[in-house]
Amino acid sequence: MPLSEIVSFEPATGRELFRSSIGDVDEAVARAREAFPGWASRPVANRMELVRRFANEVLAATDEFAELIARETGKPLWEAKTEVEAVIGKVEISINSYLERTGQKKLDSALGGSSAVRHKPHGIMAVLGPYNFPAHLPNGHIVPALIAGNTVVFKPSEKTPAVGALLVECFHRAGIDKHVVQALIGGPDEGKALVAHPEVDGVLFTGSAQAGIAINRKCATNPGKILALEMGGNNPIVVMKTPKVEDAALLIARSAFTTAGQRCTAARRLIVTEDMYDETVQAVKDLIPKIIIDEPFADPAPFMGCVIDNQAADQLAESFLYLLSNGGKAIRHLKRPQEDKPFVTPALIDTTAMEERPDVELFGPLLQVIKVPDLDAAIAEANNTRFGLSASLIGGAPEDYNHFWANIRAGIVNWNQPTNGASSKQPFGGLGLSGNHRPAAYYAADYCAYPVASSEIGQPRASMGVGFKTD
Repeated sequence: MPLSEIVSFEPATGRELFRSSIGDVDEAVARAREAFPGWASRPVANRMELVRRFANEVLAATDEFAELIARETGKPLWEAKTEVEAVIGKVEISINSYLERTGQKKLDSALGGSSAVRHKPHGIMAVLGPYNFPAHLPNGHIVPALIAGNTVVFKPSEKTPAVGALLVECFHRAGIDKHVVQALIGGPDEGKALVAHPEVDGVLFTGSAQAGIAINRKCATNPGKILALEMGGNNPIVVMKTPKVEDAALLIARSAFTTAGQRCTAARRLIVTEDMYDETVQAVKDLIPKIIIDEPFADPAPFMGCVIDNQAADQLAESFLYLLSNGGKAIRHLKRPQEDKPFVTPALIDTTAMEERPDVELFGPLLQVIKVPDLDAAIAEANNTRFGLSASLIGGAPEDYNHFWANIRAGIVNWNQPTNGASSKQPFGGLGLSGNHRPAAYYAADYCAYPVASSEIGQPRASMGVGFKTD
């Protein structure tokens, strides 16, 4: 039976947070279509000014916004505040990106004419957002789409609809018409209907590989609908010779356990050369008990909150048991401190002896350890995945990093830095099951507008060519 309303709960407490009736896809798309000509015909400077006003509205609502993100996702308040800062910062980054990547060109040509390159919006963009960064990640699609002149129908994750609704309300507070950007509250059925809608000109998606593949299949017969698929990763962090073992352990923990491991760029596999294995694994093992895990507003502030819900926590527990039952060796067990709430402890498991390690994105604080003989073996193991989002090398010399960078398959490649925390001033995307070669962040302008080539002259002018009879 179809759902009539969406309800979200605070994962850390179980309390109801938000309730809304489900939106109508056809009505939302019709409103967006009606609003498109007026929005697209505005000068781009005016659209930029309005999204700057949006940034000011978010800034004014910082405390309200951060508290809501923390309550609806279960992430610590300090981390929710950094997400709000990212939403604000995204505006100027997107403006600079649009000006740089979609700049106009005009060249003189024969007979007093000119040739030009300009960019046009696609039309109606469907934005599908995730729950782990329910404001920042969809905002990274919405702002560039609006600057380019598109109208937007945004369906937040059904697990974080309250944040999505507040995000869109801030656009409206800034003076952007309610039909230009809309929040469509709904579940998977509304998401599928939005993707398949014949009036939708583009789908901008952030989420799991499974959902991204389904979207790709749904739109396969419609090449005119642009898709930007920002999906997950089975990301490797490789450790080789370094004297900075404690620093390496901290980088590993930040990569694997920030946001309770619920980042698409989180490290899922720790690949260690055998000469560094014992001390690296011991350092990470010793660090894990020091990680504070608590509700978002606890004092002292936690490093990690809960995962999104009990279903996610149960799936992580089952995944840990699967690895353990198929050759994995537990170093730190994944535990559920409270059976009725989705808190899990960071887990560390050696899967070197497993004949077939599952190539999936385990979306939580569950880190697999794999021992290898040397850097070349580490690169081969790191590339042993269908994903290709993020990868980091810890240790080694510049020539080692150059070798790693040249041979690793990933859209984000770091040295002595975590796998996560990518800057919005750079492109963000991967290959394989991690994306469809339409990177977001600074490169989002590329999929929000298309180039138009023109040849222009003030008056019609032509002459007979070869093949015409003369009088």
